[in-house]
Amino acid sequence: MKIIKFGGLGLVVLIVFTLISLRFFGLEPNDQWPGLWLSGEVNQEPIEDWSFTNEFGEIYVQTNTRYGVPHSITAYCTTYDGRFYLFSAYYQGGDFPDGRGWNRNVMRDSRVRLKLGDRLYDQELSYVSDMVVKAPVVQSFIDKYPQWNSPGIGNVYVFLVENPV
Repeated sequence: MKIIKFGGLGLVVLIVFTLISLRFFGLEPNDQWPGLWLSGEVNQEPIEDWSFTNEFGEIYVQTNTRYGVPHSITAYCTTYDGRFYLFSAYYQGGDFPDGRGWNRNVMRDSRVRLKLGDRLYDQELSYVSDMVVKAPVVQSFIDKYPQWNSPGIGNVYVFLVENPV
């Protein structure tokens, strides 16, 4: 009985230590593999000009889960008409936002942390459903990523990055 009690306590201590370590050091996503916390220096100033993001092919996006442990992914980004956008492509189809965990998280809680280079940016995302706005933004993605094989505009979901209120 003592072995089970100490074994269970040891497991709890190991889990807590692991989560604290991951929180401190971060666990960033790697291409198709999601991560947890992002690490880096947090930018404190609101961003008005996102044109510097054009030099980045992929960025990291940390979303907030229901259970309190962040979920981070890699995402493509572009600027259009002075604004900064992220997109999520559903290559095999599927229902938005249920096809991607990070999309579900953002639709529930729009607060995100973006990582560009070594800097972190606390922002909010808003879903772009208006085709008048969405179509030229998707074209901007296609122009930035000419090798990208688009699943069609109906399977591409766009998010506008905004400074938090």
